[in-house]
Amino acid sequence: MSRRKTRPRTALRPAPAAPAPAGTPDSPCPCGLDAAYGTCCARFHTGTGGTAPTAELLMRSRYSAFVVRDEPYLLRTWAPETRPGEVDFDPGLRWTGLEIEDTTEGTAFHQHGTVAFTARYVHEGSPGALRERSRFARHEGAWVYVDGDFTE
Repeated sequence: MSRRKTRPRTALRPAPAAPAPAGTPDSPCPCGLDAAYGTCCARFHTGTGGTAPTAELLMRSRYSAFVVRDEPYLLRTWAPETRPGEVDFDPGLRWTGLEIEDTTEGTAFHQHGTVAFTARYVHEGSPGALRERSRFARHEGAWVYVDGDFTE
């Protein structure tokens, strides 16, 4: 009669936690700041954090709104004179990163400001980048996006 050798038992290790999906409170904020979405841009999207205090934070929160496809927020933060009737989200487009390159004015002490940025994306499998210098203004005390010029 042969004896079977027993293998040493190994402790089962829990699988590493998957990162939270984009747009969930615990996921990294799409805007690029070192904070969770729930404590960063989501507070502006839901209105629980008031309005963005600077043009740059409005730009970041609007980028995040494009990532999570929050049309009401985008329309609410668009200047009435340039606001479209709706936001046309491209289902083949996925935003992948935001870099703020320059800001002028746009603080609590200003009525106007600009933010130059590069927004990276993947469209139907091909990477790309959108570069824009956006103009912002105060409307009824809150920062709103007015318009922008594409740059190279």
